[in-house]
Amino acid sequence: MENEYRLMERIKEFLDEDIGFGDITSRTLIPETQQAKGKLYYKEPGIVSGLAEAATVFKLLGCTVEIHAVEGQKTEARKTLLTVNGSARALLMGERLALNLVGRMAGIATQTAAIVDDVSKRNPVTRVAATRKTLPGLREFDKRAVIHGGGDTHRYGLDDCVLIKDNHLELVPSVTEAVRRAKKGISFTHKVEIEVRNLPDAVEAAEAGADIIMFDNKTPKEIETYLAELDKLGHRKGIIYEASGGITAENAGDYAEAGVDVVSLGALTHSIRSLDVKFEIEMV
Repeated sequence: MENEYRLMERIKEFLDEDIGFGDITSRTLIPETQQAKGKLYYKEPGIVSGLAEAATVFKLLGCTVEIHAVEGQKTEARKTLLTVNGSARALLMGERLALNLVGRMAGIATQTAAIVDDVSKRNPVTRVAATRKTLPGLREFDKRAVIHGGGDTHRYGLDDCVLIKDNHLELVPSVTEAVRRAKKGISFTHKVEIEVRNLPDAVEAAEAGADIIMFDNKTPKEIETYLAELDKLGHRKGIIYEASGGITAENAGDYAEAGVDVVSLGALTHSIRSLDVKFEIEMV
């Protein structure tokens, strides 16, 4: 219920932005009493995502909506995913917002699924995770699409996990001190992750008690070597190792093969191609 309320409030904001003081085109062309029906589908194969958001758009405009697919499943081109009945003006007012949300979310979900599939073939235990590289205001939608594609959301924000990055380490005496301060200052329910620049930093982080160690901007070969050395020192078990920085759809599998537990890439959300989505309307 709480999530549904939050979604409705966000969609209301988006509608207010788009409609403004009214759809002057539809108001001048379409009679107020005209009823219509519409159907939404992809013009290309992809992973279903964003239907709950699209449904909310039309429900807020007083329409009746039916969803015909499960988010996260594959769908072929031109299969009807959503049908809408109601005022023709309402369908026209909601069309662009619904398409924008579904197109972007479907694009993220589809790209994520492709990377997850490749990574799982190379290393079935490696997770594919998103980052915080999202447009302000769209993060919850982008992260939900990542889930629909079979990916991991990683952090939603600064408040759900400690992630000590290179700029933090410029302001703290050492890796050990950074981990110590973090563990002292947070609840036991939060994990502490730290970004490391080399093998000595990784060893120091493991010995300091970091829960997650991130190799940033390292090659798969470097990471494979680091993990072998950490294993020899007894620092492999019980710690999550993540690769990030410079990871793309083309090389994510190489990092998985190197042995990391997580590959995280901003490309899941910051450079996606929206799926081609269509909403067809007809009179009733």
